[in-house]
Amino acid sequence: MAKKASLRPLGDRVVVKPVPRDEKTASGIILPDTAQEKPQEGEVVSVGPGRILDDGKREPIDVKVGDRVLHAKYAGTEFKLDGAEYLIVGAKDILAIVE
Repeated sequence: MAKKASLRPLGDRVVVKPVPRDEKTASGIILPDTAQEKPQEGEVVSVGPGRILDDGKREPIDVKVGDRVLHAKYAGTEFKLDGAEYLIVGAKDILAIVE
C-alpha cells in the first residue's frame, strides 16, 4: 500500500485546497475553463509554525486546519499532489476567514 504524501509548510506559509467555482452562470450559461476566474476561496489543509520574530519567538498564524479562507487573487504557488490541486500562500496573503 502506497503512503499518501502529506504537506508541512515552512515558516508563515499555509497550504490551501481551492474551492471549485461554479461552471454555470446564474442564467445557465456554461463557462469554459478559460473564461472562469481563478478561485480566491479555499480550505486550509496545513499550517506552518509561523515566522520567527527578531527576538527569536514565533508569531502564531491566525488560521487553522479546516478554516475556509479568502486569499489574494494572484497569491501563492499552485501545484498538484496525488491528483489534487493545492496552493501555498503566505499568511499575509490570507485576507479573511469565511464563517
